Amino acid sequence: MPLLNRAIEMQDEVSAWRHHLHQNPEIMFDVHETARFVAEKLREFGCDEVETGIGRTGVVGIIRGRHGEGPTVGLRSDMDALPLTEVTGKPWASRTDGKMHACGHDGHTAMLLGAAQYLAETRNFGGSIAVIFQPAEEGGGGGREMVKDGLMERFSVSEVYGMHNIPGLPIGQFAIRKGPIMAATDEFTIIVEGRGGHAAQPHRTIDPVVIGAQLVNALQTIVSRGTDPLDSVVLSVTKFHAGDAHNIIPQRAELAGTVRTLRPEMRDFAEKRLMEVAEGVAGALGASATVNYARNYPVTFNHARETDFAAKTARKVAGNDAVNEEVAPMMAGEDFSYMLEARPGAFIFIGNGESASLHNPSYDFNDDAIPHGISYWVQLAESALPPSS
Repeated sequence: MPLLNRAIEMQDEVSAWRHHLHQNPEIMFDVHETARFVAEKLREFGCDEVETGIGRTGVVGIIRGRHGEGPTVGLRSDMDALPLTEVTGKPWASRTDGKMHACGHDGHTAMLLGAAQYLAETRNFGGSIAVIFQPAEEGGGGGREMVKDGLMERFSVSEVYGMHNIPGLPIGQFAIRKGPIMAATDEFTIIVEGRGGHAAQPHRTIDPVVIGAQLVNALQTIVSRGTDPLDSVVLSVTKFHAGDAHNIIPQRAELAGTVRTLRPEMRDFAEKRLMEVAEGVAGALGASATVNYARNYPVTFNHARETDFAAKTARKVAGNDAVNEEVAPMMAGEDFSYMLEARPGAFIFIGNGESASLHNPSYDFNDDAIPHGISYWVQLAESALPPSS
């Protein structure tokens, strides 16, 4: 199946939806207007059920096929934006200072709405499709909240699929892999407690700034000297706060950062070693270290059968040469991981062409990707739920 003619015809209309969403970004769970827009469209399309408030502000639409009973397959999009100030200068640029769609969730939402409209018109499948619009992917764990709110059980979802755009991957191309495709995203905070004093008398203090600086370097050895070079582990210190005056050595310093891993064993190892290194370095220099280690999103793990199916679907839309089935994992995180822990499924990347990177104030979703995304969703739905099911 090449691109759907209907998807090509819909591009301008769906792009207009995308531009509206882009102009009116909302962040985390505060996506009330976005969710209202989505729910109104789903009702307008004639979805059999439209439920709001799932996982606080998520929306689910149910479309029943016209070929009898069968399972329910979930198709998921994210709706939230980021706390960034946009600099694209596009006519549809954000109208809200400090908020913008810098990750393409506006495009994801628009493409799934386009697919929902087509599927509600044609219903050329058995069973049901659940179109899932999720809040708070960007750090809030909206996927986790929807699962906790009974998403899978309430709508009898048997398998679930997700999609995300990737800058640099050409328009019309897809990329996927079995197993871990995106990383677990843990966070840590380390409080180094020393002894403050006059900056002119450092010998009377235990300087947490110097100790913290040594700790930044020591933490890097967890990866560079503690893990197999073929294992994917990232440890980044991203915050270092200490002191308020030029002439005072402070009492404490605070360091924080993130750890990214692809395997449970390495996640356990990194957490254990981070605590050992922090406490050991601080203790050796006369200070103490308190570590708060929080496990955030788990690894986004693609199930084997569903990954094969998603790749086959993408090949039908884009052709064999336009689907990379062995893409390297990304060390960024994705809370679709919670849905993949709850049900089998697969997460695929779709090309955004040459654009600014994700989470960049110059980024914009490429509207030329819209027919490809709609066609993928429709082909996946109709293939997963053939009329004979």
